[in-house]
Amino acid sequence: MSADESPDPRYDRAPRIVIWEMTRACALACRHCRAEARPHRDALELTTAEAFTLIDGITGFQRPLFILSGGDPMMRDDVYEIVEYGCAHGLPVSISPAATGRLTDLAIRKLAAAGVRRIALSLDAPNAEEHDLFRGVRGSYARTLRAVRVAREHGMSVQVNTTLSRLNLDGIEKFGFLLSGLDVAMWSVFFILPIGRATADLSLSAEETEAAFARLAAVAETVPFAVKTTEAPHYRRYLAQHRASTPPGGAPAGDAAPPRFAGIGDGRGFVFVSHLGDVYPSGFLPLRIGNVRERSLGELYRDEPVMQRLRRPESFSGKCGVCEFQGICGGSRARAYLTSGDPFASDPSCAYVSAAAPVLAHV
Repeated sequence: MSADESPDPRYDRAPRIVIWEMTRACALACRHCRAEARPHRDALELTTAEAFTLIDGITGFQRPLFILSGGDPMMRDDVYEIVEYGCAHGLPVSISPAATGRLTDLAIRKLAAAGVRRIALSLDAPNAEEHDLFRGVRGSYARTLRAVRVAREHGMSVQVNTTLSRLNLDGIEKFGFLLSGLDVAMWSVFFILPIGRATADLSLSAEETEAAFARLAAVAETVPFAVKTTEAPHYRRYLAQHRASTPPGGAPAGDAAPPRFAGIGDGRGFVFVSHLGDVYPSGFLPLRIGNVRERSLGELYRDEPVMQRLRRPESFSGKCGVCEFQGICGGSRARAYLTSGDPFASDPSCAYVSAAAPVLAHV
């Protein structure tokens, strides 16, 4: 997709990625936790039957990715039953468990048998001391590495998630080296947002973000796995610019493969369902648009005005609204909201200013 193309029109009708926060219960105490996880489950969580109803509705969305998240999904005893139900109804099911004592070899084997295609595991430092400190539990790093190995032994694709902040910014290249030896399929780098337990001082400036993009792209050229970003869609803009400037025959910056869902973002091909059934454009954009106990997920995604505008980047204010890369980027709507109170404002973490908006250099 070129910079001036519009995003896939199917995003207007249905999401391509649905994340369900199964619970906020978790045994870890991560410094950045969006969900501000707690030790015990909430009595008002969606029940197993309600989970099945949610899945029934999702099956009408042209088989989107269905990701089970938390908290820690393994805190629910019905997790295997829910995975089986989703897979039986044709959904590609992925899961993002916490590396705790619940993620045993047997648990991983049962997830694979139930039909999980991909497991996403978190590493927030390329060494045990820093990772365990970040996650708040000693032994988390070792459990994560073991889980990666066991998951691969049982045929699951593995994605590693890293929350990038000022705490671990200097470790980008070390992550690349570590993950190259783990047989993972993807490294998803989440650019931290000031939500939940994460504080604003952990976030990167626009200049630091741009420098991080350059380093990620350099890593991506040398590793055997894909590299993507979360809540930093302007990495796509960075790659597009640098590929365009690459001389014929030269090696392009980053992974040369096109993104599976070009232009996807908060509310734009993506939707989040909380443990209570509340629906949001993403887990990081806290604008509640309804509840699946009251209205269908498809109706909420298609028809709510906030969701409709999130899929129209040309309506955004400031430099994001006139940027020629809005079709593949659009900026982080969550970051715009969390820093300005306006989900349609410009993403302050982007250093690029379009030639079409010279007077908006500081917007």
